[in-house]
Amino acid sequence: MRVLGVDPGLTRCGVGVVEGVAGRPLTMIGVGVVRTPADADLGHRLVAVEQGIEQWLDEHRPQYVAVERVFSQHNVRTVMGTAQASAVAILCASRRGIPVALHTPSEVKAAVTGSGRADKAQVGAMVTRLLRLAAPPRPADAADALALAICHIWRAPAQNRLQQAVALHTSKAPRTPKAPPAPKGRTA
Repeated sequence: MRVLGVDPGLTRCGVGVVEGVAGRPLTMIGVGVVRTPADADLGHRLVAVEQGIEQWLDEHRPQYVAVERVFSQHNVRTVMGTAQASAVAILCASRRGIPVALHTPSEVKAAVTGSGRADKAQVGAMVTRLLRLAAPPRPADAADALALAICHIWRAPAQNRLQQAVALHTSKAPRTPKAPPAPKGRTA
């Protein structure tokens, strides 16, 4: 399975491609950051993010895209930029028919480090170890993108089995007949 992880952001959008399957050693295929100038017009920044992600999709041809789920922060401006970059990543993948998975930061941290409260240094250290790299990817956005891809590779098999079980249960569930409509009463 080849996954493009995207750590969305307007100034720095982390991207990383990991290949492998759960339970086996993983391989980093590529890692980087799509950058946009903070003083540029919002529309130009979003186009730059789109072009960067499209380039990664063209070059690495992932089977899945894993994007960090935007969560509420105190800084609304930061949340808006993150959400906008996230939407661009989802759009780029969906336009190509590539399935997109959203993972919360705590899910990613728990998958990679064992703790949903791990800090960026711990995530970077575990990504380095899991992918057998010489040093943690810099900046942290790049390491976070790889962590997203790792998280998806490890979680996807269990999520797929769960979705199949729910679908099977739903298709075999007895259907309750609809009650006939109540007769309309007359008013005098």
